[in-house]
Amino acid sequence: MHPELVRIGDFFIPTYGVLVALAFLVALWTASRLAGRAGLDREAVVNLGVYCGLAGIIGAKILMVVMDSGYYLEHPREIFSLSTLQSGGVFYGGLILALVVAFLYMRHARLPALGAADVYAPGLALGHAIGRLGCFSAGCCFGVECKRTWGVTFTNPRAHELFGTPLNVPLHPTQLYEAGAEALIFIVLYRQFQRRRADGEIIGLYLLLYPLARFIIEFYRAPEGPNPFGGPLTAAQWISAGLFALGAYFVIKSRKPA
Repeated sequence: MHPELVRIGDFFIPTYGVLVALAFLVALWTASRLAGRAGLDREAVVNLGVYCGLAGIIGAKILMVVMDSGYYLEHPREIFSLSTLQSGGVFYGGLILALVVAFLYMRHARLPALGAADVYAPGLALGHAIGRLGCFSAGCCFGVECKRTWGVTFTNPRAHELFGTPLNVPLHPTQLYEAGAEALIFIVLYRQFQRRRADGEIIGLYLLLYPLARFIIEFYRAPEGPNPFGGPLTAAQWISAGLFALGAYFVIKSRKPA
């Protein structure tokens, strides 16, 4: 874990922030490159990415507060604290709000919704992989205790202070599990993009692969709050199931004869 990339006196540049910024730029560049191949307006695609990026940051924070509402109701000032600002939030919250913003902007810019979504899916996977490396560097999104040889032990008190990361205990490196899964998903999507038969196939494939990976990884990740309905599944796993069904619909629809 290396939460601070550079420190000069009291000023420091967080590794997490740098990697998230890099992730956004890489995702945007990838989408712009694929937009040219798909015959879409590159400027509109880039603008879409900027709006969705801002929505993603806000949405991730909102869902984080909602999922841990008990704590934030008792400590309302923490909603606007430095720790909340530095936290990555809950990815699904960012994804959902970004999808809403994307829908509204694509209607305004007259971009084909599924075509633009296909263009962004590989970049989203690659950017997410890089972003999870930022989570690992900061110590957030940590796993449960791990008895295996690859367990990772965090020792930086700052991680415990900001995210409640257990110190001096070997944990499942769920951040790296997810980064690796997203990197593989990017490879699959990027290769399949050249062979897509209809709009919606690539985003559908992403919505099949990522939720499946996240559903499995959740079993090794420390819970962010009580499970909905008092059952064995976390909120992220319920969302994964819904997105998986949506992805299956898009893939099946894209492979039907026009």
